[in-house]
Amino acid sequence: MIDRTALWPAALVGGLVALGLAVGGWFIGQGVVNARVGDRSVTVRGLAERDVVADVAVMPLRFTASGDSLPAVQAEIDRNTRIVQEFLRAEGYPDGEVEVGRLEVTDMLSREYRPDNVTARFILAQTVMVRTGDVARVAATTRNLNELVRQGVVLQDFRGPSYFFTGLNEVRPAMIAEATASARAGAEQFAEDSGQAVGAIKQATQGYFEIQPRDPTPDGDETGTPNKRVRVVTTITYRLR
Repeated sequence: MIDRTALWPAALVGGLVALGLAVGGWFIGQGVVNARVGDRSVTVRGLAERDVVADVAVMPLRFTASGDSLPAVQAEIDRNTRIVQEFLRAEGYPDGEVEVGRLEVTDMLSREYRPDNVTARFILAQTVMVRTGDVARVAATTRNLNELVRQGVVLQDFRGPSYFFTGLNEVRPAMIAEATASARAGAEQFAEDSGQAVGAIKQATQGYFEIQPRDPTPDGDETGTPNKRVRVVTTITYRLR
């Protein structure tokens, strides 16, 4: 004779497994990844972007002179420095925005390893640096640099001005608020689709701010253009209820 009482534990276990599967299927149907009651949540990202214009421009003007007579080469550098300073003064830059850098002197014959075809013993290089908040003026000056060429000053390795945006602290609070609102909207849409309601913030991570060129550039360098785009992404986990 079969002892039916011995079958009760097995039947009870089977019933609990079936109930667990049914409940789990209900949670999945509601779009809930974590099915533990009280620990349901959704993680979303919020994006904020803002177009800005650089507020600082830096323009280095570097020129060289070479020859076998150091005094003659020095005199040429001094002449070219005066020409560049007068040019910048005519462009409207005050003296406080123009700085003459350190003079670089190279004696080719004093080098331990020097090329065999040395054509000039001394090479002198001078850089005149412009740093200003008048970004529009710098952009206009770059179009007038041919005036220096007419006066015999040839710029070396000129790649254009560098533009910087230093007002990040002013736009940071509003952009964080925009990114948070964007994340909240995404969480509410997810909750609505899954029949849930958005609760309090469980965890939040603010991404770092990126400054990118507003328009695509060949090398992706944002310092080459005054028009920039500031971008931040926040990651927020909301509780669902």
